[in-house]
Amino acid sequence: MSNSRADDAIPDRPRRPAAARGASRTARRPALLAPSTVLLVAGGASLPPGGSTALPVTTVAPAVTASAPGPTAPALKPVDPASLRSAVERAAKKLMVPGALVLVRTPQGTYRVTVGTTELGTTRSPTTADHFRIASNTKTMTSALVLLLAQDGRLRLTDPVSAYVPGVPGGGHITIAELLKMRSGLHNYTEAPELAAKLDTDPGKAVTPQEMLDIAFRHPPNLSPDAAYEYSNTNYALLGLVTEKAGDHPLARQFHDRLFAPLGLSQTSLPDAHDLSLPAPYSHGYMYGGSAYALVDRPYPADLQAAARSGKLRPRDYTHQNPSYATAAGGVVSSADDLATWTRALVTGKILSPTFQRQWLHSPQAEDPAAPGGQKYGYGIAHQRFGPHAAMYCHGGELPGYNSFTGHDPDNDVTLVIWTNLTLSPDGRTTAQALLPTVLNQIYTGLSLPTGAG
Repeated sequence: MSNSRADDAIPDRPRRPAAARGASRTARRPALLAPSTVLLVAGGASLPPGGSTALPVTTVAPAVTASAPGPTAPALKPVDPASLRSAVERAAKKLMVPGALVLVRTPQGTYRVTVGTTELGTTRSPTTADHFRIASNTKTMTSALVLLLAQDGRLRLTDPVSAYVPGVPGGGHITIAELLKMRSGLHNYTEAPELAAKLDTDPGKAVTPQEMLDIAFRHPPNLSPDAAYEYSNTNYALLGLVTEKAGDHPLARQFHDRLFAPLGLSQTSLPDAHDLSLPAPYSHGYMYGGSAYALVDRPYPADLQAAARSGKLRPRDYTHQNPSYATAAGGVVSSADDLATWTRALVTGKILSPTFQRQWLHSPQAEDPAAPGGQKYGYGIAHQRFGPHAAMYCHGGELPGYNSFTGHDPDNDVTLVIWTNLTLSPDGRTTAQALLPTVLNQIYTGLSLPTGAG
């Protein structure tokens, strides 16, 4: 999990060098559990250019399908399947992803674009039924479960975390709401270099949320509670324990019984800590280099970039790395079909009561107080305006092997899921996030977002 943040805040931006990252801890979040990655400010784009060189990519097998045309909202373009397919193909090729999938649901219909393969050395194209690790998109589910427990009266958002989990530094002054909104100030355990080292030394080893918290609590808090927004996977590791205490059942069971089963999400689950498999069908997941390049946001050195571009360096297969260090912060496995259904249901009020739905919808708070029109983060969800006509409730996910984005625009009834099976492009961009502006340009009127990827 990396410092999941708009992880990738700007989808097609090359990662900053380490010296620059030190200037602002919130500029990027731990990858493995990346929140939303959205890109723009009201009325226009704020995406810095991020070019890359066109290079050969594994087999490209595009496929676009659309349902019968329907009414088009003024903010929406008539989606041209051939144009969408071509744009995604070009962008994916420049990012050198082995495989990618884009699922778009609009009032006009449903559009699917598949590129490449789910496993290097094969020609099987991705499908919307393929399972993959959704990483920080899990946070939308953890937050929904917390709100359901609050709705039931089993907890209050104003409760201190110390009422549920002992040993939290300053836990008597950190509320459940502050954990949800990334405002606890607690150190992010995925930034610890020893975690990445352990994952690479023994990738199948199971760990517990408490072990991850022990890593975090060896460091003093970075900030006072509610002093500022700072993305930290520690918040959601704690929330997973809070839900188990308040809900009297393991997190995986509560996810299934309260979220997945009622919505018919049969392809979505939180695996057991010792389960390294993915249900069939699934996509393999790849990344160049070791886990730290995702978890600690370590930039790729020039020689690694050159070797990857030339094909001398092959990406490593991270499919079966044990994700138990993620759990409530990023451990869920799902499919594009299920994620699209989940995201729309969450945003349109199919999960929470009207009272708690209003709280959830109004929870996003500006990450940067100096930029109130920029990206906001609330109860496990980001909110981003792309331009004059479009805004999404959204999140992203990044961990070794996979990158993804999911969002729903309630004003125009657009649902979007993007996933790729390469965490980072050779130039260090989070790949699904880098595809995002390419796709948005095909959906909305009045947008011409710089993609830097085709």
